[in-house]
Amino acid sequence: MTTFKTLDDLGDITGKVVLVRVDLNLPMQEGRASDVTRVEAAKPTILELADKGAKVLLLAHFGRPKGQRYSTMSTSMVQGDVERVIDREIMFIPELSGPVVEQSIGILRNGDIGLLDNVRFWPGEEANDPDFAKAIAANADIYVNDAFSAAHRAHATTEGLAHILPAYAGRSMEAELKALDAALGNPQPPVAAVVGGAKVSSKLAVLENLVGRVQHLIIGGGMANTFLAARGVDVGKSLCEHELTDVANRIMDQADHAGCTVHLPYDVTVAKEFAANPPSVRTCNVHEVAADEMILDIGPQAVEALGDVLKTCRTLVWNGPLGAFELEPFDSATVALARTAAALTQDGSLTSVAGGGDTVAALNHAGVAGDFSYISTAGGAFLEWMEGKELPGVAALAR
Repeated sequence: MTTFKTLDDLGDITGKVVLVRVDLNLPMQEGRASDVTRVEAAKPTILELADKGAKVLLLAHFGRPKGQRYSTMSTSMVQGDVERVIDREIMFIPELSGPVVEQSIGILRNGDIGLLDNVRFWPGEEANDPDFAKAIAANADIYVNDAFSAAHRAHATTEGLAHILPAYAGRSMEAELKALDAALGNPQPPVAAVVGGAKVSSKLAVLENLVGRVQHLIIGGGMANTFLAARGVDVGKSLCEHELTDVANRIMDQADHAGCTVHLPYDVTVAKEFAANPPSVRTCNVHEVAADEMILDIGPQAVEALGDVLKTCRTLVWNGPLGAFELEPFDSATVALARTAAALTQDGSLTSVAGGGDTVAALNHAGVAGDFSYISTAGGAFLEWMEGKELPGVAALAR
């Protein structure tokens, strides 16, 4: 595992100015955040630094202003939400560098918190401009990155600052990196991966990386239909990328060579229309799908067999639902397998790590999100990690 410094490695930071990169890109409804999960994730780091007497300056992006200033994308929009979650007053600072920041630091007392404006208002952020990073760093002593969700971006505040200031991982980043290391870096075998979602094309790199790293690859969602079609199954009018059957066959060959078993469903839940509880819904063998039917979930026998597979495993990585989980009864397979994984995790026999937006929603829907070992709320960064890519924001901390 790449070694990186954590908050445990900080000495006395009384009066020191600490720049903390956090993820405050919150979904908004009527001027308030509709979900503050990302603030909750950053809270332990912010409060720990403040309680140790540092002057804490929060760095974050909000939306995609592309180097322009828009009042509707100022981080001042989320100031109230952050204050509510961390239960502290925050000073808003409408700049990132220069005299305004310097004066504000002079006003802040030890243990106070400031929120700088949207880092993406300046073109130097996404360009990872070294001079821009130096200007931000000029007012600070220490850099802490607590935004794993932005770690796949080589931007000034996610990567550039780590080369200029002493750099540390915040508590949320530390937990994420430890969980990911336990899942694919140095996992306890046998390892199973559940990969679901609509399209093989969006998860190609993930599948190609996983077949060499896991012992069991469980494929669900619309992607499974493409693999079934590659095996000569007639999938009716199911969602399927017929042009990618060669790719699916290649991945299955790679899995064979690597000693990885690919699990495809042998019974499925089908319907003639994509709607909740349609009259035409039925369960059948994959070879009995009619021409006017579509596969919308994995069947109960396949789910039971997959549950038995998980019972033989020590580690599970999960990304993507097994069926069209947002419509009943096509949530059955995802819910059933998620509950099995959760029970095994609670028994202590399985380390389970899940990530991605749909996945988190599906596990919440199954009522087991709190029972997995770790749930990553990072979308793009989690996917790139599953692809085996080096994440610039993480690599910079390791230097």
